[in-house]
Amino acid sequence: MAHAVAKSYGTLKTFPGGVHPSDRKELSRDCPIEDAPIPERVYIPLSQHIGAPCKPVVEKGDTVRMGQVVGEAGGFVSAPVHASVSGTVAGIEERIHIFGAKVPCVVIDNDGRDQWFEGCNQPVDYSDWDHDAIRGKVRQAGLAGMGGATFPTHVKFSPPPEKPIDTVIINGVECEPYLTCDYRLMLESPQRIIDGAEIILRAVRCNRCIIAVEANKPDAYEVMREYVSGHDKISVEMLEVKYPQGAEKQLIKALLGREVPSGGLPMDVGALVSNVGTTAAVYDAVALNKPLIERLCTVTGEGVERPSNFLARIGTPLTVLLEKTGMRPGAKKFILGGPMMGLAQFTTDLVVIKGTSGVLVLMEADSGEYENCIRCGRCVDACPTYLIPSELSILAEAGEWEAAKEKNVLDCIECGVCAYVCPARRPIVHLIKLAKAELLRMKKEFEAKKKAAEAKE
Repeated sequence: MAHAVAKSYGTLKTFPGGVHPSDRKELSRDCPIEDAPIPERVYIPLSQHIGAPCKPVVEKGDTVRMGQVVGEAGGFVSAPVHASVSGTVAGIEERIHIFGAKVPCVVIDNDGRDQWFEGCNQPVDYSDWDHDAIRGKVRQAGLAGMGGATFPTHVKFSPPPEKPIDTVIINGVECEPYLTCDYRLMLESPQRIIDGAEIILRAVRCNRCIIAVEANKPDAYEVMREYVSGHDKISVEMLEVKYPQGAEKQLIKALLGREVPSGGLPMDVGALVSNVGTTAAVYDAVALNKPLIERLCTVTGEGVERPSNFLARIGTPLTVLLEKTGMRPGAKKFILGGPMMGLAQFTTDLVVIKGTSGVLVLMEADSGEYENCIRCGRCVDACPTYLIPSELSILAEAGEWEAAKEKNVLDCIECGVCAYVCPARRPIVHLIKLAKAELLRMKKEFEAKKKAAEAKE
């Protein structure tokens, strides 16, 4: 289907490298968004974003309402968290996070009333707001990148004066296999995305916006084109079907022909990228004073009886979603996110957080066995960031962390393309993650020693 669509629309923009995995989107793409069951108890993690964790501002026994802050931001690169139900705080409890460690969660017993905190979910006249007011509201609403990266949105909206944004890219590519919630959002709520894009343009004082859609979503492309018809600042661009087309640096390369420098950010080349879900949430935050208390996520895979696209409250146990969709007996693998960049989990005892774009259940799992690198070079040809993944994995396997750093291991976006094409089935991404973690540990250790030495002087 994708290739036929691409031909009908002519030559499409893309980036060098990448792969074409089977997308398996047919499992859930025709499933309209539905409200997920609302649990009797929610668990709101205080760490749902890149940056400093939140600090709880409620105690056991407190009565809270929807949209009320229950965890305040721990710094500029942070985002508050809010109650997703009304009810009573049952306590602060540690629970397993997506990354495997335990994090504190605000536990709320749902009273079933869905009462909003004062002023929340009410229309707001923001016509005279400047960029500072918009960024402030986005920060108060606790927005973080909903494509999975969870970078605090207000930070993205705060480029330094010497790095002005000339192009905002709204990312509707959704190149990760299986996932379809962004696709459904474009079909069902295009106006929220357009209105959110206009707010983002005001927030970063920019006059150009491109909505990017991959060629395997022609109906979403046509819907978005219809809604921006006649708009002088917003256009829609269809891109070639290729993974990882939706990665920020690759999207910028495909649309603008610009290379984000090593260790750099999109703002370094005058661009800002926002996922369509985040963009719709920007509209909700500014126009409706609605904090981020729910998100869209796809529950799918061959291990699910009824694949679905849910609008789920933050803090909803994943078991609630799996009970609704039905998990097949004998399922072997459970992943949060998609199969390429998602994280395999050892338990389903997790909750929906701001970055939960998908819940994937598979009937088959890799054995975990792999062989030595055969130097075929397939990973080099496919790498979208021009690295030599085979060499990086070998260095990581040998514990040569500094050598891996010299070979630009920190530039890896962990897209999984290298592992996908590797005939030796090497866990290249896992080894690269290990190298990055060790380099971070070494950096922190060095800074701690330096600080201690300076204190003695």
